[in-house]
Amino acid sequence: METQTKVPNVDVIDENFYIPQLDRHRRIWLYRPTDYYYTEKNYTVIYMHDGQNLFDEATAFGDEWAVDKTLNAMLAECIIVGIDNSEHRLTEYNYNDSEYGAGEGKQYIDFIVNTLKPFIDKNFRTNTRREHTHIAGSSMGGLISLYGAMHYPEIFGGAGIFSPSLWLTPNATEELKPLAERNFNYPQHFYLYGGAQEAENMVEHIAAVAGMLNDYTHYDVHTEIDSEGTHSEFCWRNKFPDYYSWLAQDFPHNQQ
Repeated sequence: METQTKVPNVDVIDENFYIPQLDRHRRIWLYRPTDYYYTEKNYTVIYMHDGQNLFDEATAFGDEWAVDKTLNAMLAECIIVGIDNSEHRLTEYNYNDSEYGAGEGKQYIDFIVNTLKPFIDKNFRTNTRREHTHIAGSSMGGLISLYGAMHYPEIFGGAGIFSPSLWLTPNATEELKPLAERNFNYPQHFYLYGGAQEAENMVEHIAAVAGMLNDYTHYDVHTEIDSEGTHSEFCWRNKFPDYYSWLAQDFPHNQQ
């Protein structure tokens, strides 16, 4: 068994948190900033998918993201909520039906918004405003982060979208455009990353979504393309500090 590599300010807050929308259970991780116990601040929260891969080499599939080590080194002032994936990952992280089965993304995001977030807000010192609530992930997790943010703009101030599996949703820009038009009262920040060495026309798909979002003044869109980037935890880990730095520069003050 791999040695645990998570830092002391990361905890598993529940091994079997119930998802009523899907009648399933899931492990939930929580990263608290280093000054959490020494202040009375309320913190920005980022909800992240594939929780196994975020903090601990012992649970990761391959490399971990080292989100905790990165944020500690940056003296970051945010909470990370990590939600484990399961054997249903390909359907839970997709709003649409696909070759892998009926999409369960609506239920999964509804779980985050209406079950998990209220629990986190009740039990931890969070800044509950939408500007301080974000969602992020990679691959299928990037796809569901895009859809989740756009379907719930009143909840999420933006999304970190790493190498999204847009090849599964070839009509994403047309599908999301009506939401973009409807959501003009909800400014959001979108960070999109892709590697030029990834398959499935990753760069072209990202460009299409970014282009659509950039048509609207209520969106702040930042796109990063790594000419050497591959579809890997290693690349996403290396880009996470850039994502957080970009996101944090526009955070309103953390005090609520």
